[in-house]
Amino acid sequence: MAIDFGRTADDYVRHRAGFPEAFFERIFQDGTVRAGQDVLDLGTGTGTVARGLALRGCTVTALDHSASLLAQAAELDRAAGAQVKQVRARVENADFAPASFDVVSAGQCWHWFERARTAALVRGWLRPGGRLLIAHFDWLPLNGNIVQDTERLILACNPAWTLHSGSGLYPAWLKDVAEAGFTDLRTWSFDLDIPYSHEAWRGRVRASAGIGAVLDAAKVSHFDAELAAMLASRHPHEPLAVPHRVWALSAVAPGALG
Repeated sequence: MAIDFGRTADDYVRHRAGFPEAFFERIFQDGTVRAGQDVLDLGTGTGTVARGLALRGCTVTALDHSASLLAQAAELDRAAGAQVKQVRARVENADFAPASFDVVSAGQCWHWFERARTAALVRGWLRPGGRLLIAHFDWLPLNGNIVQDTERLILACNPAWTLHSGSGLYPAWLKDVAEAGFTDLRTWSFDLDIPYSHEAWRGRVRASAGIGAVLDAAKVSHFDAELAAMLASRHPHEPLAVPHRVWALSAVAPGALG
């Protein structure tokens, strides 16, 4: 199935929680990103990472192939007072001058790219000593919890969905980055609970790759009704405390291309 988050842009912008404040605090405290740097944000979606960096003093270019998501990002940027330059293209077809950026970020999107090609492109776009930052912010399915119950419903509706049963950790990305010649690879993670009302959780799941980004409107509606019934019977108390994990990988571009 072709994944198109533009099909679910309204739910995406309303209900998909962006990276938490603690994520931005961490990457500025540890020096991965600094105010005043030129940043390229890949797969920006509705711009949560790009906007967070711009509001903290970075000069940010945001890249995505979805016009509808970029339009939502622009509205949110205006409302927040953030200045972000948008570029519409697929990462693999993007054209930036060599050594244009101090940081390239990729939040919640590395798995959608041609990874080896993208890592090589990023190495060329970064200035010597620049950093690649790959990050994820994932819900965590644990035995009997709201996420596991939700994932079972998604699979019943869309058996082709593969992004289930995750740990929120991505060791394969280290191989991608190392093989592209990056050095000083570092990873870290932390867990936190995100509160959701029933309505907001239903919107969040509709905006997922397993439902709204691939299914037609009738199937999405049918799924949503089943999710509402499951929440009422198995998880009636609000707000829901949905466990999530933030995971990040940073790596340094070599001093010169080979």
